[in-house]
Amino acid sequence: MNYITTMTLAAAISVGSTHTAVAAEPIGKHEIKLASDRLTPEALWAMGRVGAHQASPNGKQIVYTVSYYSVELNKSRTVIYLCDADGQNQRLLTTGEKSESEPAFIQGGERIAFVSGGQLWSMDLQGGNRKQLTQGDDVGGFKFSPDEKHVILIREVPQTTSIQPKEKDLPLATGMVIDDMNYKHWDQYVTVIPHIFVAPFDGQKVGNAKDILEGEPYECPMLPFGGSEQFCWSPDSKQVAYTSRKKTGVAYAISTDSDIYLYDIESSSTRNLCKPEGYVEPQYDATESLEWQAKNKSDVDINAGYDINPQFSPNGKMIAWQSMERDGYESDRNRLCILDLEKGTKTYVTESFDSGVEGFSWAPDNKTLYFLGVWHARQMVYSTNLKGEVKPITTGDYDYGALQVMPDGKSLLVERHSISAPSDLYIITPIKNKVAVVKQVTHENDHLLSQLAFGEVKERWVKTTDGKEELCWVIYPSHFDPNKKYPTLLFCEGGPQSPVSQFWSYRWNFQIMAAHDYIIIAPNRRGLPGFGKEWLEQISGDYSGQCMQDYLSAIDDIKQEPYVDADRLGCVGASFGGYSVYWLAGNHDKRFKAFIAHDGIFNTQQQYVETEEMWFANWDLKAAPWHRGFTASGKPTAAMKASGTASQLIEEAGKHNVFAESPHLYVDRWDTPILCIHGDKDYRILSSQGQSAFNAARLRGIPAQLLLYPDENHWVLKPQNGVLWQRTFFRWLDKWLKNK
Repeated sequence: MNYITTMTLAAAISVGSTHTAVAAEPIGKHEIKLASDRLTPEALWAMGRVGAHQASPNGKQIVYTVSYYSVELNKSRTVIYLCDADGQNQRLLTTGEKSESEPAFIQGGERIAFVSGGQLWSMDLQGGNRKQLTQGDDVGGFKFSPDEKHVILIREVPQTTSIQPKEKDLPLATGMVIDDMNYKHWDQYVTVIPHIFVAPFDGQKVGNAKDILEGEPYECPMLPFGGSEQFCWSPDSKQVAYTSRKKTGVAYAISTDSDIYLYDIESSSTRNLCKPEGYVEPQYDATESLEWQAKNKSDVDINAGYDINPQFSPNGKMIAWQSMERDGYESDRNRLCILDLEKGTKTYVTESFDSGVEGFSWAPDNKTLYFLGVWHARQMVYSTNLKGEVKPITTGDYDYGALQVMPDGKSLLVERHSISAPSDLYIITPIKNKVAVVKQVTHENDHLLSQLAFGEVKERWVKTTDGKEELCWVIYPSHFDPNKKYPTLLFCEGGPQSPVSQFWSYRWNFQIMAAHDYIIIAPNRRGLPGFGKEWLEQISGDYSGQCMQDYLSAIDDIKQEPYVDADRLGCVGASFGGYSVYWLAGNHDKRFKAFIAHDGIFNTQQQYVETEEMWFANWDLKAAPWHRGFTASGKPTAAMKASGTASQLIEEAGKHNVFAESPHLYVDRWDTPILCIHGDKDYRILSSQGQSAFNAARLRGIPAQLLLYPDENHWVLKPQNGVLWQRTFFRWLDKWLKNK
């Protein structure tokens, strides 16, 4: 296979490449010889990232994408590969310089549809005989009907419910007149939203498309991360099920209540599968948590929370989707809901699994569903039947994702990664009462991984201050010597309710930290899934309470080891992990010698009125900071008590009130060097938070540094920005933890 590199000689030397660059060549796979067996930022960015994938109708071939990056050009390119189901006969189908994505088999597996340049195309299995199927507005995703007489297209439409249209005679004016909330989301101002269109297809081209949400100011897929998984065709090609949160402005901002809708192609009629006919939503106080506000009082299941990602059963008689029970709680446990379309009854078939469903797929027998779920810091594959009998399918120190049942129904196509391995594709064959057989299909980064020495990863259980057990991952340096003493990092997870599982990251990568001779301890502190509901939900309204003690228990435990230098401890984290760093900076009792906070909340009162997803702020912070009775003492306001739902839970949450214990109120105790990192396009946690923390530190005379990205959001996505992030990260840690 030919490997193409676009690296300059200078960049190539930094990772030991024997190849030099030809800048005009397209970005592709890097065949490089590393100068060292230690993972570097440049080696990380040279790795291909396996993405969307699908098995052919006969199950004999797999089409998938890989994204490659050029640090020199500061760009990425996504290409399409085809291989046999056993991984043999791999061939690159993308030949031009443009990215190609979203591959799917059509015409009985004889051709592959894909998106390139904003349009839908098809090609044969050799990558040739290409045909452009659509014209006009850009296509963001698609899904062909089973009979291939229609196709769903994702396209953007104007959205003017919050931001007024531009004045026609002032086309160069940059000002926006804003009338309501939901005017920004993640990293964009909401002037357009995605809709799904249905268009006829004659096998050669796509006809005129009809917007099935025409005139509705609602999203499908939902911003900011929804894709084609949020809609599907019925097996008879007559109906489309889709996900939407049909709210705007303040109502949208405070609610997670999305529903599953069923659209009939012939009649153009739509019905809500989650709410009873005639349902009227209660009025809510937008400044208080929906946790204790009045809900529907009847016995009817209204699916009040997130309902997403519908899939019809193969026989079309049932439809399943992921369902959260409570409105306003985006980290509620995802249940697998099955609706019998004829009887109208709903059944939840994962109730015996005390964690959430992260993805699922029907088996051909219409009785079995396979799903992904996190338990004890590993995302595994499980099965359930219609009776709710859940069984584990996989084991090991891995995370599985992107689950698809193969056409024969006997095996599963999945993506798998770990702390020590980036994503590749695998085939899993479940065997009754035995461990499933797992076979690797792709080997995208073997040429790099074979040259690298990774640190050992160990599971460590730590006793918490309230007598419970906390699972931590400990990652050791690449060439660990137990007779030496090492600087050690406490990793603080974001979310705040995201698992510290066997994840692989191209930024927060534990193995690159280990390659720099740091020990890392990564605790699954209170508030993380995979340890039951009580453990998961303890954090809501209690940011500075038990979860912070769990962090300190973890670092205090590991520092007892003879190979840990207790005088050289650092603390790092992003998002809620950044909040954790800011809070611990004023409450660490001189444990740490260096802090790094990325996109963290510094001032919780400021955060309440700055963030765009108000349901999150309301649920976790409990109420607006101007509810003085609540914020000052931690007790419910009179209005909350009047609702009749002020519970002991609220009283307990008040003991560690999120506003009263905001990190910015502890700056007088700061005594340790701190690096603050933030992106100006981060609308989840505005960059003013990071700038405020940096300014506070400098005003107090504390060594501090600010890494500010004008063009990045809550993440760092551009290659050169990513390398700068890693270099700055380790320069800061090395300065304060290695230079005695």
